[in-house]
Amino acid sequence: MDQRPFKVLGIQQIAIGGLDKTRLRRLWVDTLGLGLTGNFQSASENVDEDIAVIGSGPLRVEVDLMQPLDPDRKPMVQNPPLNHVGLWIDDLPAAVEWLTEQGMRFTPGGIRKGASGFDICFVHPKGNEEFPVSGEGVLIELVQAPPEVREAFAAETRSGHN
Repeated sequence: MDQRPFKVLGIQQIAIGGLDKTRLRRLWVDTLGLGLTGNFQSASENVDEDIAVIGSGPLRVEVDLMQPLDPDRKPMVQNPPLNHVGLWIDDLPAAVEWLTEQGMRFTPGGIRKGASGFDICFVHPKGNEEFPVSGEGVLIELVQAPPEVREAFAAETRSGHN
């Protein structure tokens, strides 16, 4: 493969879906002790999600606890229960361009603002004839890392912790 013009810096989020996010909050917030930092709703994405976090600062990881607004409508955020994994990307436009050239299939919508305000796009879980490279059954969110996240990961790499 050609030289990759971007880096995957780390995990930005995991998204977990269920029919009742109250049960998810009971596990992740009440039992495991994650903090809640926000809520996001989108009719077009059929989601009502609470945003919980592990850690702090620019290296914190979101755990999005999602339930569908309408359980009978797509997308069905509760199926599969581990809905998607989000990866910090240092240069999202370069990544999308290069990955598309490599045959990566993306979901419709292109690069857009996500629930946390970062630019995002999704790698499709299934390939097709035109774009055979995919998430192999897993929805993957690519998230543009803001400067403080890029700097924090660079500092970790320089200190030998990465």
